[in-house]
Amino acid sequence: MSLPIDTTPELAAALAARQPVVALESTIITHGMPWPQNLETARAVEAEVRAAGALPATIAVLDGRLQIGLSDDRLDALARARDVAKLSRADFAACLATGGTGATTVAATMIAARLAGIETFATGGIGGVHRGAEDSFDISADLSELAETAVTVVCAGAKAILDLPKTLEVLETRGVPVIAYGQDALPAFWSRDSGLTAPLRMDSAAAIAAAHVLRGRLGLPGGQLVTNPVPEADEIPRAVIAPIVEAALAEAAREGISGKAVTPFLLDRIFTLTEGRSLATNIALVLNNARLAAGIAGEIAAIRRGGAA
Repeated sequence: MSLPIDTTPELAAALAARQPVVALESTIITHGMPWPQNLETARAVEAEVRAAGALPATIAVLDGRLQIGLSDDRLDALARARDVAKLSRADFAACLATGGTGATTVAATMIAARLAGIETFATGGIGGVHRGAEDSFDISADLSELAETAVTVVCAGAKAILDLPKTLEVLETRGVPVIAYGQDALPAFWSRDSGLTAPLRMDSAAAIAAAHVLRGRLGLPGGQLVTNPVPEADEIPRAVIAPIVEAALAEAAREGISGKAVTPFLLDRIFTLTEGRSLATNIALVLNNARLAAGIAGEIAAIRRGGAA
């Protein structure tokens, strides 16, 4: 059985020529932002990747086929769609097999990127260990995917609604390199400093790219997590956002929100409680991550073109 994958001609040619390409997820479009900011942001992120010298590959499943890159019309349709499945490792194949339509999470986007030969992926924030996981065992598949799939993921840290110390501990246990870009502190999505120190620090896209390639040469499985702090002008300091997050978490608990519904619910409540400031910060950090990911993709492509494995 051949895989049901469609790659745009532009991206197919770029990948064959080992040009830099950056994968982009689609749940940020369908589940992370309201209309029309979701479409505006998706287009802006793609433009940012292009401006930084790489090609964007927004990934989604449409009518049972994995799309590596979306035309502008398809991007618009996805941004307007309702009841789109949120795909992770567990339900990815099922959606393809049944002819469904779904947006890819971090884990599913990593799988798709690997299949397409894309080594760098930009997103907003990864999933992780949820608060109260010692009772619920609610841990995102993003963490295990980072330990298994050789893609470098650029984010602004794990989402601040999560248990960040436990998330960092799971990543360490699974052997995932967690790299803070340009600072020692681990960022926390809307905030530049989570109060935790990152295990690794790198200050250039070239160093991150070199580490990515060397992991492959060493035969090490899995990818790298690059945590890129939101620009100072756009951040919501931890002291400001923390009580808002706690209020949203308490509301979710009262309403019995669980599973995949938790993150969209919390992001919506935090948007309301910050009077839209959280969305503005979210957009800024995604654009910032796209720029860094494009730089890393360019450095990896240069190594590959130079004859490295």
